[in-house]
Amino acid sequence: MAVPAAALERLVAAAQAAAARAHAPASHFRVGAALLLADGDVVSGCNVENASYGLTICAERNAVARSVVQGGRREVTAVVVHTACDPPGYPCGACLQVLAEFAPDDGGDIDVVLVNPAGKMVHTTLRALMPHPFRFDHDA
Repeated sequence: MAVPAAALERLVAAAQAAAARAHAPASHFRVGAALLLADGDVVSGCNVENASYGLTICAERNAVARSVVQGGRREVTAVVVHTACDPPGYPCGACLQVLAEFAPDDGGDIDVVLVNPAGKMVHTTLRALMPHPFRFDHDA
């Protein structure tokens, strides 16, 4: 499913605004993410670095956590990630795993759009980036 143009415009604006609020004193690498939820809401997050690097929170996971706070487990249908690099940066493996947890229950995929300040966009899907995420329903 491709992200509708109007929704994509809202997502890009939300991801850009979130990136502007990122807390990145060490790397100066500001990342913003915006999620399109199944109910049409848009929720954003930014990266929050910490002096103890392992405690840093990525923008994508921050947005997922915020969506949970705002309404419980909510299905994500698309995510836009804004970075200031060329080509635009990809989500890390931890973020992909967390996003997989919030993919539609029917096994549906999540559209992923990567964008930079110059407007360059890379369109892909969660399934293409992480074809075999760990799931609770895996046999032990």
